[in-house]
Amino acid sequence: MFSSETVISDLNKIRSQAPLVHNITNYVAMNITANALLSIGASPVMAHALEEVEDMVKLASAVVINIGTLSPAWVEAMVRAMETAAEKKIPVVLDPVGAGATSYRTETARYLVGTGQTAIIRGNASEIKALVEAGTRTKGVDSLESSQAALEASYQLSKKFGVVVSVSGPVDYVVKDADIIGVANGHPLMPLVTGLGCTATALTAAFAAINPDYLQAAAGAMAVMGLAGELAGESCAGPASFQVAFLDWLYRLSDKEISARLKIK
Repeated sequence: MFSSETVISDLNKIRSQAPLVHNITNYVAMNITANALLSIGASPVMAHALEEVEDMVKLASAVVINIGTLSPAWVEAMVRAMETAAEKKIPVVLDPVGAGATSYRTETARYLVGTGQTAIIRGNASEIKALVEAGTRTKGVDSLESSQAALEASYQLSKKFGVVVSVSGPVDYVVKDADIIGVANGHPLMPLVTGLGCTATALTAAFAAINPDYLQAAAGAMAVMGLAGELAGESCAGPASFQVAFLDWLYRLSDKEISARLKIK
């Protein structure tokens, strides 16, 4: 059963084991996701060159595939990385950034999901719905839907592809088959800092690297994200200071805060 003890145990494992997380991610989010992974004790690498992607995946404990800044060469590298991860039984976390905004983006995301090589899909409600439903509206990379509105699409994706689906929002929902975990921590400033959704995906990969129960791993990552955001929001003046405080709280987050403040639905 998912609990604060699960989150504490997994976070301590990340801090002691420092799993290598290989990210094929977007230019906008590279810096904050790398710093967030370092702050929780993981080891990040950002590498998308086709010439080295297979070798880099073989060194990793988890792989992030983030389609935020797409190009045909990057898609080829993503496919190669996912194939190598599947061979090595390394978990892949897919972030379908902006799915629903353009046909290229939506078709690429659906193709990557359809390979069957993904352990966890993490996105906002519009992105998750766009993987299942035609005509889903999105505002660039921002969601026009609530996380709860994407639950049916999440169940469909999980059932069809055997994946865990993590949907971010005021309440984060994590779905696997008929099981669901809701995490209600967070702060209203979080959507005002670019790359925090991508950061959630990177942290999800770190948790998946040390916990093969991907439902609990994904929920643990969203719990740590939400708690760090909640604590950061209590002492900052705006988005810029929030980002600094958020990274500090990822680093400082203790068993005490997790036990006292985690809100599970």
